[in-house]
Amino acid sequence: MRFWTLWAPLLALSLPAAAQQQDYTAANADRQAMLDRLGITQIRPGADGFDPRAPNAVNYDESKTGTYELPGLMRLNNGRAVRNSKDWDRRRKEIVEAFDREIYGRAPLSAPKITWNLVREEKTTEAGLPVVKRWMEGVADNKAAPQASATIMLRYTLPAAERRVPVMLSFGFPEGFKFPGPPRPADPGPPYTEQLLRHGWGYAVVVANSIQADNGGELKTGVIGISLQGRQRTPEDWGVLRAWAWGASRAREAIASDTKVDARRIGIEGLSRYGKAALVTMAYDRQFAIGFIGSSGAGGAALYRRNFGERMGNLAAGGEYHWFAGNFLKYAGPKTEFDLAVDAHMLIALSAPRPLFIGAGTVDTGDGWVDPKGSFLAAVAASPAWAITGAKGLSATDFPPELTPVTGGDLAFRQHRGGHNNRDNWPSFIDFATRELPN
Repeated sequence: MRFWTLWAPLLALSLPAAAQQQDYTAANADRQAMLDRLGITQIRPGADGFDPRAPNAVNYDESKTGTYELPGLMRLNNGRAVRNSKDWDRRRKEIVEAFDREIYGRAPLSAPKITWNLVREEKTTEAGLPVVKRWMEGVADNKAAPQASATIMLRYTLPAAERRVPVMLSFGFPEGFKFPGPPRPADPGPPYTEQLLRHGWGYAVVVANSIQADNGGELKTGVIGISLQGRQRTPEDWGVLRAWAWGASRAREAIASDTKVDARRIGIEGLSRYGKAALVTMAYDRQFAIGFIGSSGAGGAALYRRNFGERMGNLAAGGEYHWFAGNFLKYAGPKTEFDLAVDAHMLIALSAPRPLFIGAGTVDTGDGWVDPKGSFLAAVAASPAWAITGAKGLSATDFPPELTPVTGGDLAFRQHRGGHNNRDNWPSFIDFATRELPN
């Protein structure tokens, strides 16, 4: 089925799992099988975002975030301090290994080859500018696992320029997708796509669910299913976030093959769970030149060790566990987030020295679940990775007032008042991107 008519489930918002209206019967069975394999008999409940009187009610009170000590970013596993860029390269590999093993899982050698086909091309105008639009499908080779399949859906639009142009790739939905429920009001101001085009950038969308379905009951299909070749996941096999990131890398390669694209200036963007995926993409694929990470919360840019918003138990529940490696379940029982050898600051640091913009809404406008301050604090703690590589980390260490861009370094942060979206941060990001990646 062509992606411009394919419907995808509403899974963009990082809400408590109970809020998602999906059938998790197969997912719960798969999750239980992994728990049995790990010998885990009980998982701690996550934060209850609906009942403020519940014993596990979500915390939005800064005075109750608890105390914690973050794992050392700039110290090797042998205890020696990281003193130069060569040491950082070694430390970076150690951090990647920890995330592979305990958090996101390993992208396997059996991941399928993707063959890209141009489905449609159109020369038209958009935002009053001449553009070229291309629709592509990346078909996964499933000869090793015919019972599974995946067709990665990608579309991109380029300004009709004489020179090669940079492109922002976003995780998103099929063309024509509409959110369920009543019509949403139009966004104020021009859409981000128009803003990018007017700055000489192209834009692209890769449909995350066409890489891998966002449901643990469907791990036997998609690129994960092809790679597993009929077996169950082991505790270190990749989860959906890692698969989405892998698929974004394949989309980057397809876009980069276009002679009108500047392959050195392709960025990645995502919101909420797709913000998590965009940050994972930046961490693992160093060919992406810049990242825009929105409202990514726990499992993304927010610190696991801060008791604010979404908690480990939410991530380990039936609606979200599949984003991670099986080993991740250990940290919602019997271990805790304090047993992790890593935290979000170390994931952010894997983007260094490339430019990275982290954003979120405010707690009072509905984005408390993703802990905006936890993302800022993680960025502060990640900043030494930029410094050690000759770049500049976050240009502030005190949590800034809302609507105040902290963009003086190569690592940036801004909190807007638009709730759970990236829309309100696009202008600040584009200003940051055009400075960091000039023509």
